[in-house]
Amino acid sequence: MNQPQIDVVAPFPVGDKVIIQAEDLGKVVTTAAGDLTILQAISLAVNSGETLAITGESGSGKSTLLGLLAGLDVPTSGRVLLAGQDLGALDEEGRADVRARHVGFVFQSFQLLPGLTALENVMLPLELRGDRQARQAAEEFLSRVGLAARMGHYPPQLSGGEQQRVAIARAFACTPEILFADEPTGNLDSHTGEKIADLLFDLNRQSGTTLILITHEERLAARCARRIQLAAGQLLGDE
Repeated sequence: MNQPQIDVVAPFPVGDKVIIQAEDLGKVVTTAAGDLTILQAISLAVNSGETLAITGESGSGKSTLLGLLAGLDVPTSGRVLLAGQDLGALDEEGRADVRARHVGFVFQSFQLLPGLTALENVMLPLELRGDRQARQAAEEFLSRVGLAARMGHYPPQLSGGEQQRVAIARAFACTPEILFADEPTGNLDSHTGEKIADLLFDLNRQSGTTLILITHEERLAARCARRIQLAAGQLLGDE
């Protein structure tokens, strides 16, 4: 049975509580050996304030799915609505604007600028969007993550756990509606990782931010209200 062409289907409805909705997402990349299917027929909806873990083996398509949901990449087929915006109808500049207004990121590799202090790293995205209260907000969130005494330190002077705290402060200081976290505890020892997880979920509850994270750690996934599992690019389970 032939599927209808996605570009002639009317926009699917988004309820008051749905912050992300994806329909029939597919991603195919061309390699020297031919086309490689990374994702196929992924459909899901995420409610505002929800905590969702994306799990699966390496190569199952987790990071690709996160990139599509966040508008960092474009699907080969299907589409994503993020905060009511059809990302497929926007160019890269438009998608970047949606991300700037609605999305925050925390990565496994921290993504801090080594030449800036912790305070300056948190202030930077706020200053780029013209926030006149950038310093005040950065100081507040660094204090909330327990780094009030480390604001003037540079990333190389901080431990891995402290650098991840800076990255979390930077993300939450921008007051995102959605926070995407890609293996946020992957580079940390188990004790430090547990503290970082506590921090993520505490800030999620306090801010009402939707938290979508990729993890291979069962303990972290179990803390989410919901998880989806990918296998070979397909949605294997949603619970």
